[in-house]
Amino acid sequence: MSVYLRSLLWTILCPGTVTLLLPCWLLSAPGWPDQPWTWRQWAGLAPVVAGGSVLLWCIYSFARHGKGTLSPVDPARRLVVSGLYRYVRNPMYVGVMAVLLGEALLFGSLIVLGYAGLVFLAFNLFIRLHEEPYLRRQFGEEYAGYCERVGRWWPRFTDNSRKIWN
Repeated sequence: MSVYLRSLLWTILCPGTVTLLLPCWLLSAPGWPDQPWTWRQWAGLAPVVAGGSVLLWCIYSFARHGKGTLSPVDPARRLVVSGLYRYVRNPMYVGVMAVLLGEALLFGSLIVLGYAGLVFLAFNLFIRLHEEPYLRRQFGEEYAGYCERVGRWWPRFTDNSRKIWN
C-alpha cells in the first residue's frame, strides 16, 4: 500500500477520532441549530479550518519528505524539518489542538474545552516519554541539533535560527 493511502488510513483513525468522533460523542449533539450562527460560532470556525489545514499539510509532509505516516507504528523514515516543522517540532499536534479549541468555541462547550486540556496533557506525556526519546535514538545528532534550534510548541525567532534556515 502506498504511503499516501497509509497516511489517509491513519488520518481517519488518529486525528479523525480525536477531533471528530470523540467530541461528537462528548457533545451528543443531534445536529446543527436551525437559527443563524452567532459570532462565537463564526470565531470557532477559524481555528477549526486553520488547524485542519495545518494537520493535512503536516501529514502530507510526513508522506512526501519523511516517507512515513503520522502513526507511531508506521513513522517517518526521515526526519522532517521542512515546511511547518521549520518553526515548531510538533505542528501536527498544534493543528489538532487548534481544531479542538475551535470546536469548544463553535459549540460553546466546556466539556470539549476540558477534553482539549486532557488531550494536550496526553500529547505532552506521549511526546516527552515516547516520541522524543525514540527520535533521539533514531536520528541522533541530527535530531538533537533540530531540538536546539526549534521549539517544541512555540517558534523560536532568534537571529541564530533565521541563519540556520536561510
